[in-house]
Amino acid sequence: MINPRKQKPAAPAARKPKPKPMDKPLDKPAVAKKVLPKPASEKEPVKVATGVQNLAVTEDEDGMRLDRWFKRRFPTLALSHLAKICRKGEVRLDGKRVETASRIAAGQSVRVPPLSVDAPKAPAVKKPAQSEADARAIKDMVLLEDRDLMVLNKPFGLAVQGGSGTKIHLDGMLASLANERGERPVLVHRLDRDTSGVLLIAKTRKMAADLGEIFRSRSAKKIYWALVEGVPKPSQGRISLYLAKGEAMGDNRAPRGRHGMEERRDIEKMRVAKHGDEDAQHSLTYYAIVDKLSPRCAWLSMKPMTGRTHQLRAHAEAIDCPIVGDPKYGHGDEDRRRRSDPNRNIPDGVDKKLHLLARRLILPHPRGGVVDVTAPLPAHMKRSWELFGFDASQYDPILDAPED
Repeated sequence: MINPRKQKPAAPAARKPKPKPMDKPLDKPAVAKKVLPKPASEKEPVKVATGVQNLAVTEDEDGMRLDRWFKRRFPTLALSHLAKICRKGEVRLDGKRVETASRIAAGQSVRVPPLSVDAPKAPAVKKPAQSEADARAIKDMVLLEDRDLMVLNKPFGLAVQGGSGTKIHLDGMLASLANERGERPVLVHRLDRDTSGVLLIAKTRKMAADLGEIFRSRSAKKIYWALVEGVPKPSQGRISLYLAKGEAMGDNRAPRGRHGMEERRDIEKMRVAKHGDEDAQHSLTYYAIVDKLSPRCAWLSMKPMTGRTHQLRAHAEAIDCPIVGDPKYGHGDEDRRRRSDPNRNIPDGVDKKLHLLARRLILPHPRGGVVDVTAPLPAHMKRSWELFGFDASQYDPILDAPED
């Protein structure tokens, strides 16, 4: 007989699942969605493993720091990893251990250990329209070009470098000529925005350094042409002055609106200083009259022996013959009296633009030979030359000026 207390209770009956409401009948059979591949820009970078490499330092890389050399050759390599493999001695320079801050020289060999770096991105098929326009504009300025350098004819009004409120400038335009490794031409010297004429550009960092040394050693001869108010005496001379920057130049630039127009003009120009004054630098220019229309104006040829900011403009003002069209220099009492005199003033038909041209540049080429380039008169100066009957082809007496 079975004891009812020990009898296991019967398992509950399994519940039947509730019937799901039927989906509405499909008008069309379901179609699987197609998964599109990610655009190339969104894909994970592909890692590429390299073997041991021994790479030669090129002329353009001469003097570069090792970490910058690696950044240039292997853009995606982390600097922290570079520091690690240098500490371990895996990177060698001519077989010797080296630090990331070490300088390398052309012809040396860098041992690069195996690396895992991102594969280089495919080059863009087409450059932006603005870059192409910049490249065409620069090519139109070329007076001379070889594999190492370009000499441009900079137009009036184009800034050489950027600054406050300057969006378009030649230095920025040169980026349009960068090669596939990102190397781009480099400015060797500067011209004021409103100065026209010869401007030297190096195609590599190494060439820029070599040409810069030529300028610093004063082995480059620069000749400028200017139309000045009045006629200087003597007809050939030497201007030797100490110049210092005005209150609102360089690092001391004052905010706009703080001064009146005339006051601001005075503090945004170079001032004549004394030897020993703070920031005073010596400046030297030789000049010669090529032709004149006395007493109104003279065509000066000028040879600066130093390269101070606004040097020729400040020197012309210092001899009481400011350059025609200069918005900063030549606004003293004597200048106002001359401009109010119908027998001495500049005719109204002359352009108000600065009449200063970087006419000629002569210097030794680092690879041998001589670079000798002449720029033509810009349109506004050409009109003035025709108005006053000056002949741009006549002999330039500044060629006989001293070289020191």
